[in-house]
Amino acid sequence: MPSAQLSRRSVREMLRSAEAADRAICPLGPQADSVKTARDVTRSTLDEWGLSELGDDAALVVSELVTNAVRYALYPGRTRDESPITLALIRLSPDILLVVADPSDEVPTPKKPDFISEHGRGLYIVETYSQEWGWDALDDGGKAVWARFRTSD
Repeated sequence: MPSAQLSRRSVREMLRSAEAADRAICPLGPQADSVKTARDVTRSTLDEWGLSELGDDAALVVSELVTNAVRYALYPGRTRDESPITLALIRLSPDILLVVADPSDEVPTPKKPDFISEHGRGLYIVETYSQEWGWDALDDGGKAVWARFRTSD
């Protein structure tokens, strides 16, 4: 289970209250190349914020979160255009919050990692590389999965 749960309104309130210079928002499509885009946006945003030391770990976690979002974004009854994924990075000194929102109501459930299989390690990686992670149901349906990183500040 995730180590923490933000209230339903917390992520949205953090996005609204954060200064423009302290947040980055990137809409993503439900396709595989969105994972690379998310990694690139994460690294470049952290570089701009002077936090490049978090780049590798944060890019790895974002890759896992976006991969899961892409996997679950297209489910029966939805089309590509109805399934937006959003990546948000929020700088809340001394923390960075990475958020990936998708239209699926599927609860992210960690599995015991199978280090031989190609699948099933994503949330284990998120838990290992971030200080904490969690998810929140969104008011309009779907969910936001987040991971918090501590900066060295």
